[in-house]
Amino acid sequence: MNLKGKTALVLGGTKGIGKAIGFALARAGATVVLTCYDDWPEEAAVMQQELATIDGDHLAIKIDLREPTAIQELFATIRTCYGGLQILINNIERGGMPVVHGPYTPEQWELEMATTLRAKWWVMRSALPLLQENAESAAITLSSIAGLVGRSGPAGLIFNDGYSAANRAISSFTETWARQGAPTVRVNELMLGFFETRHAEQTRGWGLLSTEQQAAIREHILLKRTGKIEEIITAVLFLLQDATYMTGTVLRMDGGYVLGGEEIIPLPPGVT
Repeated sequence: MNLKGKTALVLGGTKGIGKAIGFALARAGATVVLTCYDDWPEEAAVMQQELATIDGDHLAIKIDLREPTAIQELFATIRTCYGGLQILINNIERGGMPVVHGPYTPEQWELEMATTLRAKWWVMRSALPLLQENAESAAITLSSIAGLVGRSGPAGLIFNDGYSAANRAISSFTETWARQGAPTVRVNELMLGFFETRHAEQTRGWGLLSTEQQAAIREHILLKRTGKIEEIITAVLFLLQDATYMTGTVLRMDGGYVLGGEEIIPLPPGVT
């Protein structure tokens, strides 16, 4: 897919990964719609100012993506302003860290489900008809290895039960969405591990961990480091531009965290 001239919707564009992906697509020639919310007002203002400096007819929209009616209005706005949509980056989650929020409450559970799971479903439900109007479209849902590892190992301080359950469900949805979008819409999932602005150094939860707890997470990663936003952008661009025969696939990008923690022991000499 050639990104130039395409219209892209990127959720969670206030800062971090969503903002970086949106700006990369805009600089590659796409027209970008970035969503933001009330939780980071100063960062949202900075994002809008910076977005205005990039050539093109880009748009930042304030929206509560937990509300299905607001999502329908979002796509109506996109149709009115741009006539269609070719790219969706389904990047919205809460990621409630136990080390930040403490023991689980019913309110936290509902917020996790509404943000990390249901919002993604409602967005894709509304996006697919618009994406299918084009001969070539693509959607990427960002998820987390929490869906695989849950609260096991050193990640247990970062991933809560609701976040883990929501992310496991996303992979099932990815297969359903790929079937629904075919043959013109490719739908893939980018499953992330520990990245600077997602679960790691530049998040408030990371700073609450002890030095030993942080080291335990890094040691569990085969590459012995957390990931960089630039590496996510590279993967997103690959899925959009190059992976034209890939759909319904989960691309795991975690530095080997899921495989870490266990050493490969030598084979025994056996009996001769």
